[in-house]
Amino acid sequence: MKTITLIITCLLSYQFSIAQADIQKTYTITAKVPNVYEKSGTVIFALYTEETFMKKPVDATVTIPENGTATATFTNVAPGIYAILVLHDKNENNQMDFAENGMPLEPYGVSNNNMSFGPPQFSNAKFEVDKDLSLEIKF
Repeated sequence: MKTITLIITCLLSYQFSIAQADIQKTYTITAKVPNVYEKSGTVIFALYTEETFMKKPVDATVTIPENGTATATFTNVAPGIYAILVLHDKNENNQMDFAENGMPLEPYGVSNNNMSFGPPQFSNAKFEVDKDLSLEIKF
């Protein structure tokens, strides 16, 4: 009887440790913009969840374009649904600039490259993180 109890306890402990390992699993997202045509400024990559979309990113990074390309890597990303917004901040003021009519003055892009009229929508830009990903985002 003690042997059976010990075996069951070991199996339950093993199952619990596997479940804990799955919960703690994180991934890497590499996002690349291949069409940065102007050399000036920086490129800002921002990672969002649906709750934080276009408010405060869960992670962000600023890069300098090289040879017409900008690349950012987000590490330790928990599994879930995310979206990425990218801005070519030509004047390096850390915000998107707009014309008087509300049109953006600086190039931007979103994950899934869905560039419809109006502001980006999370539903069009979302993607699932359940493995390491490489994304290409165009302005």
